Amino acid sequence: MSDEMREEYDIKSLNPRKNPYAGKNKKAVTMNISVSTLDYFKSLADESGIPYQVLMNFYLEECVKQKKKLQFV
Repeated sequence: MSDEMREEYDIKSLNPRKNPYAGKNKKAVTMNISVSTLDYFKSLADESGIPYQVLMNFYLEECVKQKKKLQFV
């Protein structure tokens, strides 16, 4: 096998699988979150090993799927 790099590579032949996340659009946002809420999700992250931002996104996606609405009393 040669140690030299080619001038050009056929990327499609290197990884023919489609990216399963390509259709999931995400947008970075900035928002103020209470310290207690942030601490809660960070503790869940410590338990699960999943980053707290990912957990928060999972939870919000579940709310969307279930069409949850807040009830103000």
